[in-house]
Amino acid sequence: MKGAPTETAIATIMLPERVDSATSASVEALMIDAVRPDARVIVDGSAVTYMSAAGVRALAIVLHRAEELSARIVFCSFSGPAADCLLVSGFSQLFDVADSTEQALARLASKRAGGSADRLHPHGATG
Repeated sequence: MKGAPTETAIATIMLPERVDSATSASVEALMIDAVRPDARVIVDGSAVTYMSAAGVRALAIVLHRAEELSARIVFCSFSGPAADCLLVSGFSQLFDVADSTEQALARLASKRAGGSADRLHPHGATG
């Protein structure tokens, strides 16, 4: 009898150059497809040269979905204007953002030490 695997595979999603109102729905669908119960996902933003508020919203929707399914997502390799967009919007404090794919892999390989849900406001909270 074969034993169950102790670790699940880590999925990697490469984002396109532009994550904006024209592409956000397809990017969101791509990420949602990878988010399953207890999944571990790296979202690689190294190719992203432009991200609008619609792109940030797509990332936030996927993050919330991951939290519902106890999945872990690490966003990595964002630079330039895309990184600025995450920083200015304040979402870089909510997302688990790594500088590199290697750093993202290391975070996902370690035991969960508090996910993004710890950084999100509880539903119904004001302030």
